[in-house]
Amino acid sequence: MESQVSQPGSAAKSLLIDNYATRRAFKDKAAQIGVTIGGTMVFVALLLIFFYLLYVIKPIFDGADITPATKVALVNTDFPTLMVGSDEQNEVLFRVAENGTVDFYSSVTNQHIQSINMLLPAGASVTSSAKSIASEQRFALGLSTGQVIVMGIDFGVTYPNNQRVITPKVTNLTPTPLQISDGAAIYKLSFDYSDNKMTFVYQDGTGLWHINRQEGEENMMTEEVEWFSYDSIIEEAPSQSLLPLTTPDQRQLIIPAANKLYIYDIRDVEDITLLQVVDVKQGTANIKQVDLLAGASSIMVSYDTGVVSQYFQVNSDNGRLYQLIRQFDDLAPINAMATEFYRKTFAVLSPEGELTLLYTTSQRNLFEEKFDLSNPGLLSFSPRSNALVIEADKQLHLFAVENSHPEVSWSAMWQKVWYEGYPEPKYVWQSTSGSDDFEAKLSLMPLAFGTMKAAFYAMLFAVPLAIAGAIYTAYFMSSKVRNVVKPTIEIMEALPTVILGFLAGLWLAPLIEDHLPGILTLLILLPISILVSAFSWSKLPQKWKLRLPEVYQELMLIPVILFVGWFSFHISPMIEVMFFDGNTRQFITNDLGITFDQRNALVVGIAMGFAVIPTIFSIAEDAIFSVPRHLSNGSLALGATNWQTLTRVVLLTASPGIFSAIMMGLGRAVGETMIVLMATGNTAIMEWSVFEGMRTLAANIAVEMPESAIGSSHYRVLFLAAFVLFVFTFVFNTIAEVVRQRLRDRYSSL
Repeated sequence: MESQVSQPGSAAKSLLIDNYATRRAFKDKAAQIGVTIGGTMVFVALLLIFFYLLYVIKPIFDGADITPATKVALVNTDFPTLMVGSDEQNEVLFRVAENGTVDFYSSVTNQHIQSINMLLPAGASVTSSAKSIASEQRFALGLSTGQVIVMGIDFGVTYPNNQRVITPKVTNLTPTPLQISDGAAIYKLSFDYSDNKMTFVYQDGTGLWHINRQEGEENMMTEEVEWFSYDSIIEEAPSQSLLPLTTPDQRQLIIPAANKLYIYDIRDVEDITLLQVVDVKQGTANIKQVDLLAGASSIMVSYDTGVVSQYFQVNSDNGRLYQLIRQFDDLAPINAMATEFYRKTFAVLSPEGELTLLYTTSQRNLFEEKFDLSNPGLLSFSPRSNALVIEADKQLHLFAVENSHPEVSWSAMWQKVWYEGYPEPKYVWQSTSGSDDFEAKLSLMPLAFGTMKAAFYAMLFAVPLAIAGAIYTAYFMSSKVRNVVKPTIEIMEALPTVILGFLAGLWLAPLIEDHLPGILTLLILLPISILVSAFSWSKLPQKWKLRLPEVYQELMLIPVILFVGWFSFHISPMIEVMFFDGNTRQFITNDLGITFDQRNALVVGIAMGFAVIPTIFSIAEDAIFSVPRHLSNGSLALGATNWQTLTRVVLLTASPGIFSAIMMGLGRAVGETMIVLMATGNTAIMEWSVFEGMRTLAANIAVEMPESAIGSSHYRVLFLAAFVLFVFTFVFNTIAEVVRQRLRDRYSSL
């Protein structure tokens, strides 16, 4: 009877249990799916970031691309070609003949537009001609009467009926021919032109070299420019030579002759001196062409055997002298060479039509291909460097050039590079300048070094304090004080790093500079005073110790620390006067020869250490406090001291968590931005000195990303810096996990 009554209740209870189990299983499954999806999405997000960075970075390692665009038949080919080129839009091509005739052609219609013939004085003929550097698009004619005419090629742009019309023109920069000799014909002319100065170098019929300088001065009364002429003879200059070169600043003259470069100082026409004779001989090779690279600081010498050498001035005991910097070998035999207007790219063309594009500083071979070009002659870059104009087979050939990132290469970013004007190869980060011919220096080594330096000094400051504090808080400190200390330190992590950086840059850095002896004294006295205080406490009679409750024994060090800090800063001026002649910074800089920056690694180490300490302390303290009590109690029961139990049981068991804490702190230090941005000075140098600053990857990205042009080499290299930072943190986290797992496996049996 009772069993019959209980059956319905048992069935209902079983049903409730089944329903609860079903709901619990459903919730467990839903939670499992949710966690799996969340983890997968995190992994997918990381992969997307990784591949997006690669997508932005990849173009900087792509080579150049050159494709034929069009060709136009030449109409006047009686005289050799002096120069070729195009307008900025690559719609109008031009050819200048050595007799001064200028022909313009349309690359759109492939038709001849017009010819312009120079009007020469009666009885005069062209005996020589010269062109300026590529970016100026100027040429000069030397006449049989001892006169010169300087011409410039320009293009006017108008928009009638909203249609762009490009009008080519030839401007006479000397309204009347300049008489620069006594009537003798001018040969092997070289020139350069500016608004108030012109320099002409030429040979007379006997092979003697002359120089003429035209200098203009504005008349204060009439506001007209009056020109004054100065002449001189270049003594003992080689008579048999290739065409000479005059630098755009009109300070140096370069005469190539007999496999040598004769470099003259022509700043003072009346006192010309031979600066240097550079031996440029390359075996049995013959010099084919000598040209100036963009910026006119480097001399490029090409040889018919397929070699191009770069020379620029380097400081030496005898002043700044030219020397061989780098060489490009294994090229096709060279017939002609051209340099870009504003970058360090140059192109060489072989007699068989093989075109090669190279960049000097990164030493990249950007492009190499043979084209169907018979009897190739001169070549030239367009003003925007997106096209090449080549004369071949009585035609002008236009080639489209895609060459966006020639200055970037793996070696240029991670190896020392010898830049123009530098005494030796160096790691340099200097991305921008106010000069058009500035060459970006994009070495990532100083940034990676600065990142490691900042992290090293931050960890050097933070790890001992954080780990020691975690050990004492978790193992020795009373629970009542621990409940106050631990949350207080952890809440420090919520302090914005921009505040720490602000305080470090504007308050801490000047404080350390003004009280450097006090800081050094504090570093020495503080640990000594703590040890002395602990030793003294251990020697006190037991009845005195009992007067201070055990709960608050840890707090007795606070007045000691405050007194030592006050005392160290109080005696700082006296120490500075006694040992450092009253100026510690001057002593470090002048007597020790160590550079001292106000915002240095010491400031960064202290400021970033405070940002890293809470992370390391919290994780390490949890790991130590979580060690099972039976392990420590068993050790103490067997007769071990507290210190032996700590070092041989507790720390070994907690070592995976402690190591994880250190690696988490290191990852935080590597990726820190605002503190290093505001407290380092952001100098991209590679010095371990604690008194010098640095520039980190994260700070560099924060500073320069807003000002970088989207898609530029600078922009993409900044993304590469972000990728390197991403790899750094990934490597550190991976190492941390591997070591933590091995430590756990090793000490899990304790």
